[in-house]
Amino acid sequence: MEPNLNFNPDTHQLTGPTGSLKMLPDDTPACRFLMLMEGECLHDNIAAVAAKYGYCRQRYYQLLDEFKLGGLQALQAHKTGPKSNYRRTDQAVRQVLRHLFLDPDASAAVIVQKLRQTNFRISLRSVRRIIADFGLQKKTLFAQPPPQRPASAAGRSKHAPVSKKGSRRRAKS
Repeated sequence: MEPNLNFNPDTHQLTGPTGSLKMLPDDTPACRFLMLMEGECLHDNIAAVAAKYGYCRQRYYQLLDEFKLGGLQALQAHKTGPKSNYRRTDQAVRQVLRHLFLDPDASAAVIVQKLRQTNFRISLRSVRRIIADFGLQKKTLFAQPPPQRPASAAGRSKHAPVSKKGSRRRAKS
């Protein structure tokens, strides 16, 4: 006799002939394990089982292979996307800093152009991030008038006046 187990992904509840077991909604490894168990042990239509759990047939088999190699721990959700900076490599960072120190007035766009000429595939945004990471941004000048000095200090210069003999006189206070 075939056991009658049914998992409802909407309620996250596994129901059997004698009762039910509720799972946490964010328990990804448990849901994946139930999908594999249902697909391998209870049903023969893998595509329907995978669709029930929100996966495609291909992903079902990927998870099955991972489970066979690593057990339940392999069913944990992992971070998606690149695992390293494949554009901002150590060598690319060194080259950006090199170009920046060779020509401090060079803009990020000029540095990108020089790096691309030497076969570094890097974007303008990546170069700007490297410059920002090292705190090497150029100071931006604001279009503000210089601060006004008080009227009493306006007539005086920074240095004491020099007499004809070349010795400095004391400024009168």
